[in-house]
Amino acid sequence: MHKDRTHVQLSARDKMYEHIKNRIINLDYEPGEKISEKDVALHYNVSKTPVREAFLKLAEEELIKIYPQRYTAVSKIDLDLVEEGRFLRENIECAIVKEACNKLNDDYFMHLELNLKLQQFCIEKGSYQELFGLDEEFHRLLFEMCNKLRIWKLMRSMNSHFDRLRVLRLASNHDWKILFDQHTRIFDNISSGQPEKAEKVMLDHLNLVHFETKELKKQYLDYFE
Repeated sequence: MHKDRTHVQLSARDKMYEHIKNRIINLDYEPGEKISEKDVALHYNVSKTPVREAFLKLAEEELIKIYPQRYTAVSKIDLDLVEEGRFLRENIECAIVKEACNKLNDDYFMHLELNLKLQQFCIEKGSYQELFGLDEEFHRLLFEMCNKLRIWKLMRSMNSHFDRLRVLRLASNHDWKILFDQHTRIFDNISSGQPEKAEKVMLDHLNLVHFETKELKKQYLDYFE
């Protein structure tokens, strides 16, 4: 019985962690916004225990700041952590995309092609949050194709500040076609077995938000450390 209760509690903690983290990354909880265990627990109709445990995990990832006996707030975007995340993705994903050129099969060809069609649909519909989700899924598929999903999960846990900047870029700049074009070129180069070209496009893709950081910080000054 004790084992079962522990399993349920851990599952509740992990579920709350994912819910809250997704809301932070998607900017539903804005950088600097105060959040409380009580309000989050009421929103999701759960006890405060899994929320408290999720808060502790999010604090370890530097997504929230807990001020004991005072308040808890969503961390502002830290550009040092953004650069750390970008650097990590650049070095890992450039290697992944080259390996993917030798791993593409019919199943992954179909999944990637479908993903691109859905991206195009989201662009036409104007949904930046759904587009971000498809962007993530496109990259995740490359890791899965190379049998490197554990690396993807580890990398994702260290990219939260970089991800928030990416979402902010999508929300504030609706010129999304460049993202779609880069994904399409990555796919085309993988499909035609051209690892160097695929790597070059991936490098440009991961550096895209880097060139817009100054303007984003100027526009959303209160969102940044």
